[in-house]
Amino acid sequence: MSNNSGSCLTVQFAPSENISEDLENFAEDFFDVYTIDYQDDGKLCLVGYLPKNRTEKDLSAAAKKSNITLPSYKTEFLQSDDWLTENVIKFAPVETKDFIVYGVHENKIDTKGKIGVKVYAATAFGSEHQTTKSCLEAIADIDDLLPDIKNVLDVGTGSGVLAIAAAKLWKKAKIVAVDIDDESIIVAKQNAVDNKVEKQITVAYSDGYSSEIVKKNAPYDVIFANILARPLIAMAPDMAKSLKSGGYAVISGFIDNQVEWVTGEHEKYGLKLRKIYELDNWRAALLEKI
Repeated sequence: MSNNSGSCLTVQFAPSENISEDLENFAEDFFDVYTIDYQDDGKLCLVGYLPKNRTEKDLSAAAKKSNITLPSYKTEFLQSDDWLTENVIKFAPVETKDFIVYGVHENKIDTKGKIGVKVYAATAFGSEHQTTKSCLEAIADIDDLLPDIKNVLDVGTGSGVLAIAAAKLWKKAKIVAVDIDDESIIVAKQNAVDNKVEKQITVAYSDGYSSEIVKKNAPYDVIFANILARPLIAMAPDMAKSLKSGGYAVISGFIDNQVEWVTGEHEKYGLKLRKIYELDNWRAALLEKI
């Protein structure tokens, strides 16, 4: 990564239902940092950050060389002493009744008696996203429902916030945290170390429930899947197979008008809806395997 001081050009691509693998691969190669932000309508928005020595002309030339047609986009010029920290990594602490998630940039943080989760966000995690907050509330509810939690799975772990929160709450639990994104795996591992829970959490690559580590540790007492509506539905049968009878699952990453669609598909496999969490237009659901 180049020097992050001084000015920066951001490139925000038009929101879409899905971000193509070609575009994401291009972003990874071309931008110093890129993020994928969730919109309130359920769409995804890729934002790339260019240091001061690169321009929009460089973007066009790189796209042409890579033989990729870029979606429509808009640019914004940022002036900052440290644009990476100010605009990508730095975020305000996110609080729930039981947890507080804060960035590594915080020199001092008052956790107010809550369980603190310290994260380096980078490209792997939208810490302040509503679904993460709802999932943390669901974790606290599960703590009241299950007396002895020893085996947890976090599918699509991102930067590992849910896995770390679970490890800190359930100190005897072993947690498998998986993702399909290499950057997420790197960041989640480091965040586990920074929170001193690396002995509880195994971070690994997995496309959903397909990896050997996910299979060999099943069935699970608790499963988290904070992803998006379509992959949640596609993985519903695997979630049901991987969860113990009487166990709980938290699913999130869908919006208001997708609730019946998503939860209904899970109920087909014996995952009974117990609670819906609402924050802005985003929803999360607590399910029990019956």
